[in-house]
Amino acid sequence: MEWLTEEKLPIGKWAKLFVDFLTDNGEWFFDGLAVGLEGFISAILFVLQFPHPLIAAVLAAALAWYLRRSIGFTAFVFLGLLLIVNQGYWEETTQTLALVLASTAVCMLVGIPIGIYAARKPWFFAAIRPILDLMQTIPTFVYLIPALILFGLGMVPGLIATVIFALPAPIRLTQLGISSTPPDLKEAGVAFGGNSWQILWKIEIPYAMPQIRAGLTQTIMLSLSMVVIAALVGADGLGVPTLRALNQVNIAKGFEVGVAIVVVAIILDRLIRSSED
Repeated sequence: MEWLTEEKLPIGKWAKLFVDFLTDNGEWFFDGLAVGLEGFISAILFVLQFPHPLIAAVLAAALAWYLRRSIGFTAFVFLGLLLIVNQGYWEETTQTLALVLASTAVCMLVGIPIGIYAARKPWFFAAIRPILDLMQTIPTFVYLIPALILFGLGMVPGLIATVIFALPAPIRLTQLGISSTPPDLKEAGVAFGGNSWQILWKIEIPYAMPQIRAGLTQTIMLSLSMVVIAALVGADGLGVPTLRALNQVNIAKGFEVGVAIVVVAIILDRLIRSSED
């Protein structure tokens, strides 16, 4: 078998050449994108950190009551956020929420149109399916390296890595929802004189809304699962104390941060789910 390894394909060199090409020729684009994404994250962070933590907890509880009409869940939201404040992780929690909300917004804005197009063009979905599989199975650390080179340290490379990891979810579920629309409904729309756009907005998207909402939920959970990975490239948030606890083998701090992450995950998951769930 030695003959098989004598002439190794230069896959790594090809990847390096590609990244070097992007660095040399697209610096203006990546710098502009970094500034735009940083501003977007900063705006979300300002909204989250502007009110006092107690006021923010009350507002979050009011939102929970408005969306769920559940006294138990409303109390959980309020007490859970008070617990995070009590443990001293409010600032890190808002930073994590800003990253999660920004990455979710980017994923949904990009993923839903791609999913709709993939449902309309089966050949396109067949072509991008291997890419989607690669985005979710390739180790995250592999694309953290070019993200660092192209965007530097900070929240932006963490956002990019999170988007790459979470983007397949809204694409797949949107494609599934649109493509599973019963032909009878679409034929009825055509019979009543509906054009392609009207059928999409009036029939296909409403029918696919449960799958699209499921894609939103999965995107949020996948984004939240990337907080520690994002911390490795300089992103602020709950991932930073998690890494410190790991490096110091600090069980107490690790458990405290873990509880904060779990509380945030439960709140986000229950807020996004439909009231029928």
